Amino acid sequence: MKDIKTIAFYLPQYHPTQENDNWWGAGFTEWTNVAKAAPLFRGHNQPDIPADLGFYDLRLGETREAQAKLAKEHGIHGFCYWHYWFAGKTILDRPFNEVLNSGKPDFPFCLAWANHTWSRIWEGHEKDLLIEQTYPGFDDHKNHFNSLIEAFKDDRYIKVDGKPLFAIFDPTDIPESKLALEYWRELACEAGLEGLYIVAILEDILAEDIEKWDPISHGFDSITVSNQTAIAHANPAKNGFKKIIHKLPYFKNIPFHIYDYKDALPYFLPPTPSSIANSPCIVPNWDNTPRHGKRGVILKNSCPELFRLQVKESIHRIHNNNNCNNMIFVKSWNEWAEGNYLEPSIKHGKKFLEAIKEELNNASRNPEYLELNSEYPTLKNNSRKSLAHKLRDFYNHYIKWRL
Repeated sequence: MKDIKTIAFYLPQYHPTQENDNWWGAGFTEWTNVAKAAPLFRGHNQPDIPADLGFYDLRLGETREAQAKLAKEHGIHGFCYWHYWFAGKTILDRPFNEVLNSGKPDFPFCLAWANHTWSRIWEGHEKDLLIEQTYPGFDDHKNHFNSLIEAFKDDRYIKVDGKPLFAIFDPTDIPESKLALEYWRELACEAGLEGLYIVAILEDILAEDIEKWDPISHGFDSITVSNQTAIAHANPAKNGFKKIIHKLPYFKNIPFHIYDYKDALPYFLPPTPSSIANSPCIVPNWDNTPRHGKRGVILKNSCPELFRLQVKESIHRIHNNNNCNNMIFVKSWNEWAEGNYLEPSIKHGKKFLEAIKEELNNASRNPEYLELNSEYPTLKNNSRKSLAHKLRDFYNHYIKWRL
C-alpha cells in the first residue's frame, strides 16, 4: 500500500490575544463560544464538551505535546496550522511560533494561509470588519515569504517531492495568483529550497464546478475540496420551501440549515477529474452554531462509523489515483466552535481518531482491503420521484424530527 499521510488542519485560537480582547471581550478564546453554546432544538448536542485534553491553553507546551502524542498514536501524520497574515500583521501566531522555536513537539507540520477578512459575521454583521485581508503587492508577498523561511527549513516541515507544502484557504481571492505564486517559488529557490508545493483549498464547491477550475493555470500544484457545508448550497429549491416553513411561529427560532450528516457524505468527497491533482479532505462532524447561533449550519447525527466511510473511500481513491500525492486532509483537528474536530469528546471519546487508525491499519495489513468495492454513497438523481414522494422526503428530513 502507498504511504498515506493524514494531515489535520489545526486551529491556534485557544489562547488570549490583545486583538480578541478588544473585539470580543477580555479573556476571549474559542472556548468562550464553546462554553456558552446551548441546544437550539430537541436532540441538539450542545454544548459539545472536550474529554481527554479538556479546555486547554495553547500557551502550554504540555498541551501541544499531548495533542501531538494523541495524533501520532492514531495515524495522524502531521498538523496543518492555520496561519494569519494581514499585509504584515500576524495574529494567533504564538502557539506555532513556540512550536517552531522550541523544537517541540517533534511532530510533522505545515502551514495553511487563512487569507480571509475577519468581521462580526458570527453576530450576523458581515460588513462590520475587524481586520481586512488585502494584497498590497509583491513587496508584501516577499515579506510574507521571508517570515516563513525558518518554518519551511525546519526538519519537521512536511514536504512533497522535497518542496514545503503550503495551503491557501481562498485561492480565488489572490490577485494575479499565478504570477504571485511563481514569485513565491522563485523566492523559495533563492533561499535554498527546492521550491514550494502549493495546495488550493476549494470550499463548498460542487463537482461540476471543480472541472471548471484548473489549479495549474492559477499557480497551484493541486487542490483539496473542503465541502463541510456544501449541502447547504446545493438545493436552492428546497431552501426556498424551507424559508416558507421557517416563517411559521414554531420554526422561526430553529436554525434554518439543519441536515443529516449521512446526506452530506456525497458532498464531502465529490468526483474530480483524474487530470487534476487532488487530495481528499474528510470531515468528521460539523455544527458551527456555537459561533453563529441559529444562522449556523448543523450536520446532525454525525458519528464515527459514518466518518469511517470517508476514511475508507479516501484510501481507495489514493490507491487508484497516482495524482493525489498520497495525502488525506482532515478538517479539522480542533475546530470546537464549529463542531468540527478529531480530539476526544464526552460524547464520542476517541472514536473518530480510532476510525482513522483502524482503517489505515486494515489497508496496510490486508491485501484484499484495497480490492473491495466502495460502499461510499453518491448523489442520486431524484427527478423521477413523484411529487408525493418528494414531499414525504422533505417532511421526514426537515420537519418531522423538529416537532
